[in-house]
Amino acid sequence: MRDAQNIPGLAPAAPVFRENLDECRRAHIGMTVNSTGCGAASTVGRHSCRSVAHATCGSCRVYALGSHGAGRAVPGAAEHAFDIAARPSALRLRERLDSLDGRGEGGRVVVVGDGLTGIETATEIAESRPGLSVALVARGELGARLSAGARSHLRQACDRLGITVLEHTSVEAVEATRVPCADGTALASGATVWTAGFAVTPIAAAGGLEVTGTGQIVVDRTMRSVSHPNVYAIGDSAYAIGDSGRPLPMSCASAGYTGRQAVEAIVGRLTGRKIANTRLVYTYNHISLGRQDGILQMVDDEGHAKPKYVGGRKAARVRRASSRCRCGPPRTRPSACPSASATWPPRRMRPPRRPVVSRRPASAASTTSAIRKSRRASGP
Repeated sequence: MRDAQNIPGLAPAAPVFRENLDECRRAHIGMTVNSTGCGAASTVGRHSCRSVAHATCGSCRVYALGSHGAGRAVPGAAEHAFDIAARPSALRLRERLDSLDGRGEGGRVVVVGDGLTGIETATEIAESRPGLSVALVARGELGARLSAGARSHLRQACDRLGITVLEHTSVEAVEATRVPCADGTALASGATVWTAGFAVTPIAAAGGLEVTGTGQIVVDRTMRSVSHPNVYAIGDSAYAIGDSGRPLPMSCASAGYTGRQAVEAIVGRLTGRKIANTRLVYTYNHISLGRQDGILQMVDDEGHAKPKYVGGRKAARVRRASSRCRCGPPRTRPSACPSASATWPPRRMRPPRRPVVSRRPASAASTTSAIRKSRRASGP
Protein backbone atom coordinates (compact mmCIF):
# COMPACT_ATOMS: atom_id res chain seq x y z
CA MET A 1 0.00 0.00 0.00
CA ARG A 2 1.31 3.44 -0.87
CA ASP A 3 1.62 5.93 1.96
CA ALA A 4 -0.81 8.59 0.71
CA GLN A 5 -2.70 8.39 4.01
CA ASN A 6 0.45 9.16 6.01
CA ILE A 7 0.62 12.63 4.47
CA PRO A 8 -2.10 14.41 6.50
CA GLY A 9 -0.74 13.18 9.85
CA LEU A 10 -2.35 9.83 10.57
CA ALA A 11 -0.88 7.27 12.93
CA PRO A 12 1.50 4.86 11.17
CA ALA A 13 0.20 1.52 10.00
CA ALA A 14 1.08 -1.49 12.13
CA PRO A 15 3.52 -4.09 10.75
CA VAL A 16 1.89 -6.83 8.72
CA PHE A 17 1.62 -10.43 9.91
CA ARG A 18 2.46 -9.46 13.52
CA GLU A 19 -0.62 -11.22 14.91
CA ASN A 20 0.42 -14.52 13.31
CA LEU A 21 3.96 -14.66 14.70
CA ASP A 22 3.14 -16.84 17.70
CA GLU A 23 1.20 -19.29 15.58
CA CYS A 24 4.07 -19.54 13.09
CA ARG A 25 6.51 -20.18 15.93
CA ARG A 26 4.28 -22.97 17.19
CA ALA A 27 4.55 -24.46 13.69
CA HIS A 28 8.37 -24.46 14.18
CA ILE A 29 8.99 -21.73 11.62
CA GLY A 30 11.51 -19.07 12.53
CA MET A 31 10.11 -15.60 11.92
CA THR A 32 11.77 -12.21 11.67
CA VAL A 33 9.98 -8.86 11.51
CA ASN A 34 11.47 -5.67 10.12
CA SER A 35 10.26 -2.71 8.06
CA THR A 36 9.46 -4.98 5.11
CA GLY A 37 7.11 -7.25 7.06
CA CYS A 38 7.45 -10.85 8.13
CA GLY A 39 9.29 -13.67 6.44
CA ALA A 40 9.67 -17.35 7.20
CA ALA A 41 13.14 -18.29 8.41
CA SER A 42 14.65 -14.99 7.29
CA THR A 43 13.54 -11.66 5.88
CA VAL A 44 15.81 -10.15 3.27
CA GLY A 45 17.17 -6.70 4.12
CA ARG A 46 18.22 -4.08 1.62
CA HIS A 47 21.88 -4.73 2.42
CA SER A 48 21.95 -8.50 1.81
CA CYS A 49 22.27 -8.96 -1.97
CA ARG A 50 24.28 -12.17 -1.81
CA SER A 51 22.36 -13.80 1.03
CA VAL A 52 19.18 -13.77 -1.05
CA ALA A 53 20.41 -16.51 -3.32
CA HIS A 54 22.39 -18.53 -0.77
CA ALA A 55 19.88 -19.81 1.75
CA THR A 56 21.14 -22.83 3.64
CA CYS A 57 19.60 -26.25 3.22
CA GLY A 58 16.34 -26.56 5.12
CA SER A 59 15.85 -22.80 5.42
CA CYS A 60 14.05 -20.30 3.23
CA ARG A 61 14.06 -16.60 2.54
CA VAL A 62 11.12 -14.32 1.86
CA TYR A 63 11.85 -11.39 -0.44
CA ALA A 64 9.33 -8.63 0.27
CA LEU A 65 11.04 -5.35 -0.56
CA GLY A 66 8.15 -3.96 -2.58
CA SER A 67 8.74 -1.11 -5.03
CA HIS A 68 9.86 2.50 -5.12
CA GLY A 69 9.08 5.54 -7.23
CA ALA A 70 10.17 5.30 -10.86
CA GLY A 71 10.49 7.79 -13.68
CA ARG A 72 12.85 10.02 -11.67
CA ALA A 73 15.11 10.37 -14.74
CA VAL A 74 13.23 13.58 -15.58
CA PRO A 75 15.68 16.43 -14.90
CA GLY A 76 15.31 17.69 -11.35
CA ALA A 77 12.77 15.06 -10.24
CA ALA A 78 15.19 13.23 -7.96
CA GLU A 79 16.38 16.46 -6.33
CA HIS A 80 13.16 18.46 -6.02
CA ALA A 81 10.19 16.04 -6.13
CA PHE A 82 8.72 14.02 -3.28
CA ASP A 83 7.37 10.48 -3.63
CA ILE A 84 5.16 8.40 -1.36
CA ALA A 85 6.36 4.91 -2.26
CA ALA A 86 7.77 4.52 1.25
CA ARG A 87 6.98 5.87 4.69
CA PRO A 88 10.15 8.01 5.12
CA SER A 89 9.54 9.92 1.90
CA ALA A 90 5.85 10.35 2.74
CA LEU A 91 6.80 11.80 6.12
CA ARG A 92 9.21 14.24 4.47
CA LEU A 93 6.37 15.39 2.25
CA ARG A 94 4.18 15.84 5.32
CA GLU A 95 6.81 18.13 6.86
CA ARG A 96 6.93 20.17 3.67
CA LEU A 97 3.16 20.55 3.61
CA ASP A 98 3.20 21.56 7.28
CA SER A 99 5.65 24.26 6.37
CA LEU A 100 3.46 25.55 3.54
CA ASP A 101 0.39 25.48 5.80
CA GLY A 102 2.21 27.27 8.59
CA ARG A 103 2.96 30.31 6.47
CA GLY A 104 -0.73 31.13 6.27
CA GLU A 105 -0.28 32.39 2.71
CA GLY A 106 -1.48 29.26 0.97
CA GLY A 107 0.70 27.36 -1.44
CA ARG A 108 0.44 25.12 -4.44
CA VAL A 109 1.05 21.39 -4.56
CA VAL A 110 1.61 19.77 -7.96
CA VAL A 111 0.99 16.02 -8.21
CA VAL A 112 2.57 14.48 -11.31
CA GLY A 113 0.89 11.27 -12.47
CA ASP A 114 -2.79 10.42 -12.73
CA GLY A 115 -2.61 6.75 -11.82
CA LEU A 116 -4.44 5.42 -8.80
CA THR A 117 -1.68 6.62 -6.46
CA GLY A 118 -1.64 10.10 -7.98
CA ILE A 119 -5.41 10.45 -7.71
CA GLU A 120 -5.43 9.31 -4.08
CA THR A 121 -2.57 11.63 -3.19
CA ALA A 122 -4.15 14.69 -4.80
CA THR A 123 -7.56 14.13 -3.20
CA GLU A 124 -6.06 13.31 0.21
CA ILE A 125 -4.02 16.53 0.28
CA ALA A 126 -6.86 18.67 -1.07
CA GLU A 127 -9.33 17.43 1.54
CA SER A 128 -7.02 17.45 4.56
CA ARG A 129 -5.33 20.77 3.75
CA PRO A 130 -7.95 23.14 2.31
CA GLY A 131 -5.58 26.07 2.67
CA LEU A 132 -3.39 24.66 -0.13
CA SER A 133 -4.24 24.54 -3.82
CA VAL A 134 -3.65 21.22 -5.58
CA ALA A 135 -2.97 20.58 -9.28
CA LEU A 136 -3.03 17.07 -10.80
CA VAL A 137 -0.98 16.59 -13.98
CA ALA A 138 -2.25 13.81 -16.29
CA ARG A 139 -0.38 12.66 -19.38
CA GLY A 140 -3.66 11.60 -21.00
CA GLU A 141 -7.32 11.70 -20.01
CA LEU A 142 -8.02 11.75 -16.28
CA GLY A 143 -9.12 8.30 -15.09
CA ALA A 144 -8.57 6.65 -18.47
CA ARG A 145 -8.51 3.21 -16.80
CA LEU A 146 -11.96 3.71 -15.29
CA SER A 147 -15.44 3.19 -16.72
CA ALA A 148 -17.40 6.18 -18.01
CA GLY A 149 -19.49 6.36 -14.83
CA ALA A 150 -16.45 6.14 -12.57
CA ARG A 151 -14.63 8.84 -14.58
CA SER A 152 -17.61 11.14 -14.15
CA HIS A 153 -17.62 10.46 -10.40
CA LEU A 154 -13.89 11.21 -10.26
CA ARG A 155 -14.29 14.55 -12.04
CA GLN A 156 -17.07 15.56 -9.68
CA ALA A 157 -14.84 14.73 -6.71
CA CYS A 158 -11.98 16.82 -8.12
CA ASP A 159 -14.37 19.75 -8.66
CA ARG A 160 -15.73 19.39 -5.13
CA LEU A 161 -12.23 19.42 -3.64
CA GLY A 162 -11.04 22.29 -5.83
CA ILE A 163 -8.34 20.25 -7.62
CA THR A 164 -7.04 21.73 -10.88
CA VAL A 165 -6.74 18.90 -13.42
CA LEU A 166 -4.26 19.38 -16.30
CA GLU A 167 -4.92 16.67 -18.90
CA HIS A 168 -2.71 15.74 -21.86
CA THR A 169 0.24 17.46 -20.20
CA SER A 170 3.83 16.20 -20.10
CA VAL A 171 6.36 17.36 -17.53
CA GLU A 172 9.76 18.31 -18.94
CA ALA A 173 11.59 18.98 -15.67
CA VAL A 174 11.12 19.67 -11.97
CA GLU A 175 12.61 22.76 -10.34
CA ALA A 176 12.58 23.96 -6.75
CA THR A 177 9.61 26.30 -7.20
CA ARG A 178 8.07 25.36 -10.54
CA VAL A 179 7.35 22.52 -12.96
CA PRO A 180 8.11 23.27 -16.65
CA CYS A 181 5.84 21.42 -19.11
CA ALA A 182 6.30 20.34 -22.73
CA ASP A 183 3.83 22.94 -24.02
CA GLY A 184 6.01 25.76 -22.72
CA THR A 185 4.00 26.53 -19.60
CA ALA A 186 5.47 26.41 -16.10
CA LEU A 187 3.44 25.47 -13.04
CA ALA A 188 4.27 27.26 -9.81
CA SER A 189 4.85 24.66 -7.08
CA GLY A 190 5.66 24.81 -3.40
CA ALA A 191 5.82 20.99 -3.28
CA THR A 192 5.93 18.60 -6.23
CA VAL A 193 4.81 14.99 -5.67
CA TRP A 194 6.02 12.39 -8.18
CA THR A 195 3.70 9.39 -8.67
CA ALA A 196 4.44 8.60 -12.33
CA GLY A 197 5.23 4.90 -12.03
CA PHE A 198 6.93 2.47 -9.68
CA ALA A 199 9.86 0.05 -10.02
CA VAL A 200 11.51 -2.67 -7.93
CA THR A 201 14.99 -2.59 -6.43
CA PRO A 202 17.90 -4.32 -8.28
CA ILE A 203 18.82 -6.47 -5.28
CA ALA A 204 17.26 -9.67 -6.67
CA ALA A 205 19.10 -9.37 -9.97
CA ALA A 206 22.36 -8.59 -8.17
CA GLY A 207 21.85 -11.69 -6.01
CA GLY A 208 21.63 -13.94 -9.06
CA LEU A 209 17.91 -14.75 -9.02
CA GLU A 210 16.01 -15.09 -12.27
CA VAL A 211 14.16 -11.84 -12.85
CA THR A 212 12.11 -10.22 -15.58
CA GLY A 213 13.20 -7.21 -17.60
CA THR A 214 11.65 -5.01 -14.91
CA GLY A 215 13.60 -6.72 -12.11
CA GLN A 216 10.72 -8.74 -10.60
CA ILE A 217 11.53 -12.23 -9.37
CA VAL A 218 10.03 -15.00 -11.52
CA VAL A 219 8.08 -17.33 -9.21
CA ASP A 220 5.96 -20.47 -9.55
CA ARG A 221 2.38 -20.92 -8.36
CA THR A 222 3.52 -21.10 -4.73
CA MET A 223 5.58 -17.87 -4.93
CA ARG A 224 8.87 -19.80 -4.92
CA SER A 225 11.69 -18.55 -7.13
CA VAL A 226 12.06 -20.71 -10.25
CA SER A 227 15.84 -20.40 -10.05
CA HIS A 228 16.39 -20.64 -6.28
CA PRO A 229 13.86 -22.95 -4.55
CA ASN A 230 14.71 -21.65 -1.06
CA VAL A 231 13.68 -18.09 -1.95
CA TYR A 232 10.06 -16.88 -1.96
CA ALA A 233 8.95 -13.52 -3.33
CA ILE A 234 5.73 -11.66 -2.57
CA GLY A 235 4.13 -8.34 -3.40
CA ASP A 236 5.49 -5.96 -6.02
CA SER A 237 8.80 -7.84 -6.04
CA ALA A 238 7.21 -10.99 -7.49
CA TYR A 239 6.31 -11.72 -11.10
CA ALA A 240 3.32 -13.95 -10.31
CA ILE A 241 0.83 -15.33 -12.80
CA GLY A 242 -2.74 -15.03 -11.56
CA ASP A 243 -5.63 -17.43 -11.98
CA SER A 244 -6.59 -15.56 -15.16
CA GLY A 245 -3.27 -16.50 -16.78
CA ARG A 246 -2.01 -12.91 -16.69
CA PRO A 247 0.62 -11.38 -14.39
CA LEU A 248 -0.75 -9.81 -11.22
CA PRO A 249 -0.29 -6.02 -11.21
CA MET A 250 1.63 -4.14 -8.54
CA SER A 251 -0.98 -3.42 -5.89
CA CYS A 252 -1.79 -3.95 -2.22
CA ALA A 253 -4.40 -6.56 -3.20
CA SER A 254 -1.80 -8.58 -5.14
CA ALA A 255 0.56 -8.34 -2.17
CA GLY A 256 -2.09 -9.82 0.11
CA TYR A 257 -2.83 -12.74 -2.21
CA THR A 258 0.82 -13.57 -2.93
CA GLY A 259 1.69 -13.26 0.76
CA ARG A 260 -1.00 -15.74 1.76
CA GLN A 261 0.11 -18.19 -0.93
CA ALA A 262 3.73 -17.97 0.21
CA VAL A 263 2.76 -18.62 3.84
CA GLU A 264 0.70 -21.65 2.81
CA ALA A 265 3.63 -23.00 0.78
CA ILE A 266 6.23 -22.44 3.49
CA VAL A 267 4.07 -23.95 6.23
CA GLY A 268 3.23 -26.90 4.00
CA ARG A 269 6.79 -27.66 2.97
CA LEU A 270 8.30 -27.26 6.44
CA THR A 271 5.62 -29.36 8.15
CA GLY A 272 5.03 -31.94 5.43
CA ARG A 273 1.43 -30.91 4.90
CA LYS A 274 -0.30 -30.58 1.55
CA ILE A 275 0.15 -27.10 0.06
CA ALA A 276 -3.15 -25.36 -0.61
CA ASN A 277 -3.47 -23.08 -3.63
CA THR A 278 -4.98 -19.78 -2.52
CA ARG A 279 -6.74 -17.42 -4.90
CA LEU A 280 -4.57 -15.25 -7.13
CA VAL A 281 -7.08 -12.84 -8.62
CA TYR A 282 -7.40 -9.16 -9.46
CA THR A 283 -11.05 -8.19 -9.79
CA TYR A 284 -11.28 -4.51 -8.82
CA ASN A 285 -9.42 -1.25 -8.25
CA HIS A 286 -9.85 0.73 -5.04
CA ILE A 287 -9.44 4.49 -5.14
CA SER A 288 -9.95 6.74 -2.13
CA LEU A 289 -11.09 10.28 -2.90
CA GLY A 290 -10.54 11.70 0.56
CA ARG A 291 -12.03 10.14 3.68
CA GLN A 292 -15.71 10.19 2.77
CA ASP A 293 -15.62 9.33 -0.94
CA GLY A 294 -14.11 6.66 -3.13
CA ILE A 295 -14.44 4.45 -6.20
CA LEU A 296 -14.53 0.66 -6.36
CA GLN A 297 -14.04 -0.18 -10.04
CA MET A 298 -14.68 -3.75 -11.20
CA VAL A 299 -12.25 -5.10 -13.83
CA ASP A 300 -12.25 -8.14 -16.11
CA ASP A 301 -9.60 -10.85 -16.45
CA GLU A 302 -7.51 -8.59 -18.68
CA GLY A 303 -7.60 -5.72 -16.20
CA HIS A 304 -10.00 -3.59 -18.25
CA ALA A 305 -12.72 -1.66 -16.45
CA LYS A 306 -16.22 -3.10 -16.43
CA PRO A 307 -19.21 -0.76 -16.61
CA LYS A 308 -20.08 -1.56 -13.00
CA TYR A 309 -18.55 0.51 -10.21
CA VAL A 310 -19.38 1.62 -6.68
CA GLY A 311 -18.84 5.24 -5.64
CA GLY A 312 -19.31 7.47 -2.63
CA ARG A 313 -19.23 6.65 1.07
CA LYS A 314 -19.73 2.92 0.59
CA ALA A 315 -16.62 2.68 -1.59
CA ALA A 316 -14.70 4.79 0.95
CA ARG A 317 -15.66 2.39 3.77
CA VAL A 318 -14.50 -0.59 1.72
CA ARG A 319 -11.23 1.18 0.92
CA ARG A 320 -10.57 1.93 4.60
CA ALA A 321 -11.33 -1.66 5.53
CA SER A 322 -8.89 -2.99 2.95
CA SER A 323 -6.20 -0.57 4.16
CA ARG A 324 -6.67 -1.76 7.76
CA CYS A 325 -6.58 -5.42 6.74
CA ARG A 326 -3.07 -6.49 7.74
CA CYS A 327 -2.96 -9.62 5.59
CA GLY A 328 -5.61 -11.38 7.59
CA PRO A 329 -5.09 -11.15 11.34
CA PRO A 330 -7.35 -13.49 13.29
CA ARG A 331 -9.68 -10.68 14.38
CA THR A 332 -10.38 -9.43 10.83
CA ARG A 333 -13.75 -10.45 9.46
CA PRO A 334 -13.32 -11.72 5.86
CA SER A 335 -16.34 -9.69 4.77
CA ALA A 336 -14.72 -6.48 6.01
CA CYS A 337 -11.90 -6.69 3.47
CA PRO A 338 -12.68 -7.78 -0.10
CA SER A 339 -9.04 -8.79 -0.63
CA ALA A 340 -9.15 -11.16 2.34
CA SER A 341 -9.83 -14.82 1.67
CA ALA A 342 -12.43 -16.68 3.70
CA THR A 343 -9.77 -19.35 4.36
CA TRP A 344 -7.28 -16.93 5.92
CA PRO A 345 -5.61 -17.45 8.27
CA PRO A 346 -5.23 -21.23 7.78
CA ARG A 347 -7.28 -23.16 10.31
CA ARG A 348 -4.18 -24.66 11.87
CA MET A 349 -2.89 -21.13 12.58
CA ARG A 350 -6.07 -19.76 14.11
CA PRO A 351 -6.34 -19.35 17.87
CA PRO A 352 -8.98 -21.48 19.59
CA ARG A 353 -12.38 -19.88 19.81
CA ARG A 354 -13.33 -18.51 23.19
CA PRO A 355 -16.61 -19.74 24.65
CA VAL A 356 -19.42 -17.20 24.43
CA VAL A 357 -20.41 -16.12 27.93
CA SER A 358 -23.63 -14.21 28.44
CA ARG A 359 -23.16 -10.91 30.26
CA ARG A 360 -26.83 -10.74 31.26
CA PRO A 361 -27.44 -11.34 34.97
CA ALA A 362 -28.90 -14.72 35.80
CA SER A 363 -31.93 -13.10 37.43
CA ALA A 364 -32.71 -11.18 34.23
CA ALA A 365 -32.39 -14.35 32.16
CA SER A 366 -34.77 -16.31 34.46
CA THR A 367 -37.29 -13.46 34.49
CA THR A 368 -37.33 -13.30 30.69
CA SER A 369 -37.81 -17.06 30.48
CA ALA A 370 -40.74 -16.93 32.92
CA ILE A 371 -42.47 -14.18 30.91
CA ARG A 372 -42.15 -16.18 27.69
CA LYS A 373 -43.62 -19.29 29.34
CA SER A 374 -46.59 -17.34 30.70
CA ARG A 375 -47.30 -15.87 27.28
CA ARG A 376 -47.27 -19.29 25.64
CA ALA A 377 -49.56 -20.63 28.38
CA SER A 378 -52.10 -17.80 27.99
CA GLY A 379 -52.28 -18.24 24.25
CA PRO A 380 -52.84 -15.55 21.61
